[in-house]
This record gives sequence, structure tokens and C-alpha cells, in this order.
Amino acid sequence: MKILPDSVSKLIEEFAKLPGIGPKTASRLTFYLLTKSDTDIQNFGEAVINFKKSLKYCENCFNITEETPCVICLDTTRDKAKIMVVEEPLDIVALEKTGYNGIYHVLGGVISPIDGIGPENLRISEILAKIKKENLLSANRRSGIKEIILATDPSLEGEATAMYLAREIEKFGIASLKVTRIARGLPVGGDLEYADEITLTRALEGRREY
Repeated sequence: MKILPDSVSKLIEEFAKLPGIGPKTASRLTFYLLTKSDTDIQNFGEAVINFKKSLKYCENCFNITEETPCVICLDTTRDKAKIMVVEEPLDIVALEKTGYNGIYHVLGGVISPIDGIGPENLRISEILAKIKKENLLSANRRSGIKEIILATDPSLEGEATAMYLAREIEKFGIASLKVTRIARGLPVGGDLEYADEITLTRALEGRREY
């Protein structure tokens, strides 16, 4: 016997497709919306329908933006000699909270052979072309890219992507270009007994004088 109306069941199904949302949470969200006014529901629906219409990818860093270049790339106070390579635009939101003052390059994912994603499916050729171009332009002047910061996730795929990029950049043989990897270790409030071997190893490697 069908208990819920089709419209309610359908919305629960759509919410459940979102990452991190299970059937119970999807149901709670749906029934919460039932308590809202028609105006609130209409505003919510219009926001969902219209949110992608004005969005595009920045022509320089591939962050999501309404105008290209994006506000970060247009910011003249930022250090254009430092490029942070990230997986997705959401990573930029997190990194901006750290006070980082360089620019970014969004890959659009990570290398994952099991999912059929290779280097050619990401924006790896774009960052390599940018490095090569800037190196040629700065050959006779003290400018250009000085550091590439690899900030992919500390997962197997993220590590593989970082290693691949580092090897490709090394082929350019640019002595003045430094390639770094963000440190990984124990989170604040974490317990040693619950940390995995890789995390503990990274924490030891990234230790510094106290």
C-alpha cells in the first residue's frame, strides 16, 4: 500500500541522490519543507533552478564564477607566482580561510583508473601549458611562477595525481620553480590510537622544531 503521495516520495528520492544524504535525512528535509510557506518553497525552488544559469568556469584557474576571470585571478594584491593546485572549487573555499594569498588551478577531479579517469580527463595539460608559457615569458626577467603547491586530497587517488603532476613538472627542468605538497598529519583533537599508519607517517615527516 502506498503511504506517501507521489510528490513527497519523488522529493525524498531526489534529496537521497545528494552526497552524504541518506533516506532518513532525505525524509526529514522533505517533511521540513512541508512546514514552510508557499513563498519559501517558491524561493527555494527558483534558487535550485537558476543557480547554474549564471555560472561559468574561470578562464584562468577554472574556479566557478559569474564573471571570467574570477575575482581571485583579478585581485592584484595576490601573489601570482604561487599556484595552489586543487581538485574541486569547493577546496578553494576551505583554503581561502587559511589566509593563502596566491592563486589557484582547479583540476576537476583526480586520476582514478578504476573510474576510468586518466590525466587526459583532468585539467592537467592546462596547468602544464601555463607553467611552460610563464617560464618562457620570464626567461629574461625575475617573474613568472615560483611555486606550485599540490593540494589534492591525501587519498590514494589524490597522492597518485600529485605524484604524476610533480613528475610532469620536473620534466621542464626549471631550476627556479619549487613544487611542494601540503603537509598531512594528525587533526587537532585527534587520538594517536585511532590514526592510520599513513597519517602517522606523514605526521612524523612533517614534524618541526618546537
